[in-house]
Amino acid sequence: MRLGVDTGGTFTDFVLLDEQGGVRVHKVLSTPEAPEAAILRGVAELGLDASCLQMVHGSTVATNAVLEGKGVKTLYIANRGFADLLTIGRQQRAALYDLQPAVVEAPVAADHCLETGGRLGADGRLIESLSEADLADLRAEVERLAPRAVAVNLLFSYLDPTLEERIAAAMPDGVFVSLSSRVLPEIREYERGMATWLNAWIGPRVAGYLARLQGALRDVPISVMQSSGDTVAAQQAADHAVRMLLSGPAGGLVAAREVGAAGGHQRLLTFDMGGTSTDVALVDAEPRLTTEGSIGRFPVAVPMVDMHTIGAGGGSIAWLDTGGLLQVGPQSAGAAPGPACYGRGGDLPTVTDANLVLGRLQPDAFLGGDMRLERAAAVEAINGLAVDMRCSVEQAAADVVAVANELMAQALRSISIKRGADPREHVLVSFGGAGGLHVCALAELLEMQVAMVPVHGGVLSALGMLAARPGRQLSRTQIGLLSELSVSGLDATFAELRGQGFNALQDEGFEIGDCDALASVDVRYLGQSYTLNLPWQGPRQTIEAFHAMHLQRYGHRLDLPVELVNLRQWVRGPATRVVLPRLAEAPAAQPFAHCTLAGIAAESPQYWRDDLVAAQVIDGPALICERVATTWVAPGWVLT
Repeated sequence: MRLGVDTGGTFTDFVLLDEQGGVRVHKVLSTPEAPEAAILRGVAELGLDASCLQMVHGSTVATNAVLEGKGVKTLYIANRGFADLLTIGRQQRAALYDLQPAVVEAPVAADHCLETGGRLGADGRLIESLSEADLADLRAEVERLAPRAVAVNLLFSYLDPTLEERIAAAMPDGVFVSLSSRVLPEIREYERGMATWLNAWIGPRVAGYLARLQGALRDVPISVMQSSGDTVAAQQAADHAVRMLLSGPAGGLVAAREVGAAGGHQRLLTFDMGGTSTDVALVDAEPRLTTEGSIGRFPVAVPMVDMHTIGAGGGSIAWLDTGGLLQVGPQSAGAAPGPACYGRGGDLPTVTDANLVLGRLQPDAFLGGDMRLERAAAVEAINGLAVDMRCSVEQAAADVVAVANELMAQALRSISIKRGADPREHVLVSFGGAGGLHVCALAELLEMQVAMVPVHGGVLSALGMLAARPGRQLSRTQIGLLSELSVSGLDATFAELRGQGFNALQDEGFEIGDCDALASVDVRYLGQSYTLNLPWQGPRQTIEAFHAMHLQRYGHRLDLPVELVNLRQWVRGPATRVVLPRLAEAPAAQPFAHCTLAGIAAESPQYWRDDLVAAQVIDGPALICERVATTWVAPGWVLT
């Protein structure tokens, strides 16, 4: 049996697939201080035998440690004169015209930044040696400061890792050591340094948590989801914590790809709408990756799924600004006290309250009927807005939903139209607890004709863990004009990277014959700062493909030489087939109730999703209720 586990901040989700294709879904409350405790509890409640179990695990442990500033005591080691590299950064202002910006705390305190010899030039030649005295001084300082982790980031270390490896060998026993030449062997010392420091800062926490989980489930092979959507064996993941920062969301995109393909759709726009935020992404056969992502205020240059997040969710608070304009979010009512309709003391109007006022949420059908919503409290909360807006309560609720929809539509445009992709050529895939209430409106705003709402949308990331392939993303910087570089030299570097990836997968027990590799390059016009990534097809074809991609992405192409920056190898193990059970052929399900919806003259039917059968067709307006979500089928839409 195969178990997908997604550890979130509030709930830990489980999806179990057995050999007969059966699916079981389970949730337990998370235990943030010891995440493995919730997993062990879920395994016990599911009554699983560890001797016949495989687990694929995604976690927010690394993400939450970064966002909450709960990394371990970490030293940063740089070349002489570069101790403040991470503090200076790119000198970019968060608010360009703010003349009195708030002071931002440095990532690493000045007394935790150490300098040493061992400097390479841009051509890889040694400029300053790394002496035995330098190493002795470093070790003495590390022993005095007694950190749990050390991050080493020397200039141009991607050209030759020897100096960093000598420093690692000189560190005291028991210290977690992170080397930039291993974490991210690429150009740009600031981004490389940030990735290396983040890896060291959260590495011991991730390593300890995974070790405890493996110790408790000794007979269970455990894999961990990476931010790129590939999995890695748990014992290998501990050294690469920075690659787990989008572990959970990556699982959601992998699952969206899987259910989209099952429905015959490969080009998808996804939006995951929860209580506080909404994540949107583009999937074109595979989720798109980026090396320009960020977590909080920290840039993260390792490959991760390309997502855009906004502060608009079901719990987002609606308010009027000083000009009287209606705004939604980014503040959220959270889980406590939550929206006013939860009856837990909240009195501020939220998107959930607005949907309840409009009838799109029904008081007695929320969470499968286990939690009754208080419509009177929602009306009272929205009425405060209505008075200030000089309109009816229902009109104010409709306006709140409309503003939230526009915020999400803007996010979807930013991930598609601004990247040169036409939303009308994609299918909109909605998941998360609140997504189904807005899916029709968002599709209409983007002029999309088809939308999909997967079953078990509230645990979709856990399903994605099971559909992910084992894999590695390897890279190396090699700068030069593409037309002048030695093809045999490039092929040799690709082969070396490919070999490293295959060896890592072999260590997990996979046969090389079952693995595949995709070579790609980061290229740019000579003089540009940023790159585009595209498959390696040889110099001439790659140059032409770059011109075409630049034209699609930015609307123009230039008559300039094309420069290579990075070589990349994506190495993956065998595909994992996830076969979901099909609905039974049976007479069409009947609505369990009818309800009154704002703006709809006749009463609208309500169906339980679990009752629907294969090929059943329902004309909107209608409400489809399930335990973790509600789908609003708007007028003019047809559900199959």
